[in-house]
Amino acid sequence: MPNSLRVIHVQVHVKPEQVDAFREATLANARASVKEPGIARFDVLQDAEDPTRFVLVEVYRTDAAPAEHKQTAHYLRWRDLVAPMMAVPRMSQKYVNVFPEDAGW
Repeated sequence: MPNSLRVIHVQVHVKPEQVDAFREATLANARASVKEPGIARFDVLQDAEDPTRFVLVEVYRTDAAPAEHKQTAHYLRWRDLVAPMMAVPRMSQKYVNVFPEDAGW
């Protein structure tokens, strides 16, 4: 059976004075997101050398799960709250899982 997980890396560059507020808002969103049945993982990473740069690693169980996630109250709240905190608009790259097998998530 081929792997079906969808992985999205979201690159975010935050204004220096907004780093703490962005982290707080993003952690609240991540904690709520991992409770969604369509999400296998939701990681928040901060660059070790440039604390204004973050990567969100979102792993979805189905093709529909990313769209479902974007309809949740916690995502909509996060989106609106952090938009003015960003130095540039966020960018995302979509992947399909190769390894480990989906069951390993």
